[in-house]
Amino acid sequence: MKNILEKNELMKPPRVGEIVEGRVITKERGALFLDLGPRGTGIIYGKEFYEAKEAIKDLKEGDMVFAKIIELENEEGYIVLSITGASKELTWEKLKQKKEKKEEISVKVLGANKGGLLTEISGITGFLPVSQLSLQHYPKVKGGDTSQILRELQKFIGKELEVQIFDLDPKTEKLILSEKAKEIKRRKEILKNYKVGDVVEGEVTGLVNFGAFVKFGPENLEGLIHISEMDWKIVEDPAEIVKIGDKVRAKIIEISDDKVSLSLKALKKIPQMK
Repeated sequence: MKNILEKNELMKPPRVGEIVEGRVITKERGALFLDLGPRGTGIIYGKEFYEAKEAIKDLKEGDMVFAKIIELENEEGYIVLSITGASKELTWEKLKQKKEKKEEISVKVLGANKGGLLTEISGITGFLPVSQLSLQHYPKVKGGDTSQILRELQKFIGKELEVQIFDLDPKTEKLILSEKAKEIKRRKEILKNYKVGDVVEGEVTGLVNFGAFVKFGPENLEGLIHISEMDWKIVEDPAEIVKIGDKVRAKIIEISDDKVSLSLKALKKIPQMK
């Protein structure tokens, strides 16, 4: 049955945009000829040949190669093909499969801007937004100074990070990555060991306008003490209460998905009304 289906597929008329597999017949100066079986002979030449020069330089007679049909018939009757077009399409398909499997990919950071980090997967530019960085790597910049955030992000250039594909769109060539996606499952599992009301001991790892980040527990989980949970009095600046490196005791007041909200004031006496 499989052979019959494959045969029927081969007998269908070729169409522009289709990915086909062919066997190298011969390589001439400026042209590569492929045997496409019942569909005829394909040719890669001109601009398409020179764009794929690196990809085809080591091909020899008998090698199998994927190519994309860009013209059904040229003046000499050959089907005009593109290897680079096929390669790109196949790469997007592989990336789609990695996204569906939630596969982890190791990427090297090539650049940074105020919005996040730039990288590359199989020749396709990927973007890792600040919002998709792990808590460990998230730039905890007080005041949200964009220049300081950029300086923090630039420290990652040249480093390798483990990411998952968060979103992709081949038509617009959009490839969005996430570092924190891989952490969510792990954090959820660890958080099963904690409950609202637990008191934890930790260390302040970062200050922002809206509160302080605290690392706690043997698993180095990170939670947020919102500025409103720092004291019973109104706090204008988190630095009035804590500083980076301080050891603190805090109460877990909420566990939502993989996020933990902590409170300092819950362990303090409510001030008496005068």
